[in-house]
Amino acid sequence: MSGGDPGRWAEAKAPSLAEIEALADAAFAALPEEFRALCAGVRIHVDDFPDDETLTEMGCESEFGLLGLFRGVGLAQAGEVATGQMPNAVWLYRRPLLDYWAEHDETLGHLVTHVLVHEIGHHFGLSDDDMAGIEAAADAIES
Repeated sequence: MSGGDPGRWAEAKAPSLAEIEALADAAFAALPEEFRALCAGVRIHVDDFPDDETLTEMGCESEFGLLGLFRGVGLAQAGEVATGQMPNAVWLYRRPLLDYWAEHDETLGHLVTHVLVHEIGHHFGLSDDDMAGIEAAADAIES
């Protein structure tokens, strides 16, 4: 049997909301300082699934169709802060992340970093190449 010692999996459980949040916090801390500076005040939330309103708004056919979401005001609109506006936040969705992770050959930590960078990065108008560079820099720090 490949995959190492099967005994280590006998008691394993899927990561909890708090454990995914800890992965996200560690991923954020490993991002380059310049990127984190763009994110001042961004809150990271982890829920099992997006709510029904979000699924409808994003056009998702399934509750597993969305791994993460950024809500807030991007850098381009930074001067347009409305009174009573909620703070910028990223939501990561645990169950869709775990489902995706089970279907692909990458670590959960890498997946959480990828989704976190892309949710913040797209909102701030960064290109895919910019975000790939940020992820590579974070990977270099973690190694």
